[in-house]
Amino acid sequence: MQLMRLTLFTDYSLRVLLVLATRTDSLVTIADLSKAFDISNAHLMKVTHLLGKSGWVETVRGRNGGMRLAAHPSKLRIGTIVRHLESDFALVECFGDDNRCVLTGGCELAAVLARAMQAFLDELDRYSLADLANASPALMVLPLWQAVTWHAPVRPPSIEVVPGVAQALLSEPAPARPRGRRAG
Repeated sequence: MQLMRLTLFTDYSLRVLLVLATRTDSLVTIADLSKAFDISNAHLMKVTHLLGKSGWVETVRGRNGGMRLAAHPSKLRIGTIVRHLESDFALVECFGDDNRCVLTGGCELAAVLARAMQAFLDELDRYSLADLANASPALMVLPLWQAVTWHAPVRPPSIEVVPGVAQALLSEPAPARPRGRRAG
């Protein structure tokens, strides 16, 4: 359950950052985002607070307040953002601080998962917030009153993700061919 909460927090944070990356000439409010994404104000207040503390988002208090991106979207790498937002990448017990696994030190699972996690983060490091904003045409049509003010030419997403696609991407791969010498 803890992992789900953290994942949703990161999801909401990335959504906020993507919106702010495309609406640079006006302040965006939590209420606007709450309505557009159908996410509670309380969740978005926590997200905004952390994004403000990170220095990525400038918050303006008061009647005409809101938030805006504090850095150019091309300067914010997705891997950096995810590393900052996710407090726990412990996929298995031996990655955590309170490791009591009796297999520690003699189990290849940790090495495989560590390499996979590094590959995941390396892939995220390839992209900036600007890259994602420019490949997300849905951001341009969100029901927000703030006009889209920054974007490069929009290109379609590299993969269409709709309900069920995530499960398909995570499904069991086809069996690997046996290694060894080929009969000659």
